Amino acid sequence: MTDLPNTKPPVWFWIIAVIALIWNAMGVMQYLAQAYMTDDFKSQYTAEQLEMINNTPAWATAAFAIAVFAGLLGSLLLILKRRFASTLFSLSLLGIVLQLYHNLIVIDTMEIIGPIAGIMSGIILIFGILILLFSKMASRKGWLR
Repeated sequence: MTDLPNTKPPVWFWIIAVIALIWNAMGVMQYLAQAYMTDDFKSQYTAEQLEMINNTPAWATAAFAIAVFAGLLGSLLLILKRRFASTLFSLSLLGIVLQLYHNLIVIDTMEIIGPIAGIMSGIILIFGILILLFSKMASRKGWLR
C-alpha cells in the first residue's frame, strides 16, 4: 500500500477544521460544567432536570466524556493534518451514540427537557457523522499524513 502524496488542503478545509475545533471545545466546556455542577450550569435547569443529570449512570457520563474529548483531540489532529483524526472522530461518534441512547431511549429526555433535547441530539449526531466523513475524505485526498 502506498501513501498518497501530501497535498495542500484548500482554504475550506481549514475553515471546517476550525469550526470542528470550536464545536468540540464547546462540548468539552459543557461536559466540565456538568461534571463540576457550576452555578451557571445549574441555573439553566429545573430541579427535576438536575436530578435527572445527577442520576446519570457512570457509563453514560463516560460516553459523554469520550465523545467530547475524542472530538476535541480529533479536531486538533485535523488542524495538524494527521490521519489519526479519523480514528478519534470514530471514537467520538461511538460516545455520541451511546450518550444519545441513554438520553433519548433510557430516560427520554425529550419528555423532561422538551423537544429541544431531540433537536440538539440530532444536530450533535449529524455533526459527529459529518466530521468523521470529512476527515476520511481529507485523508483520501492526501491532505492528512
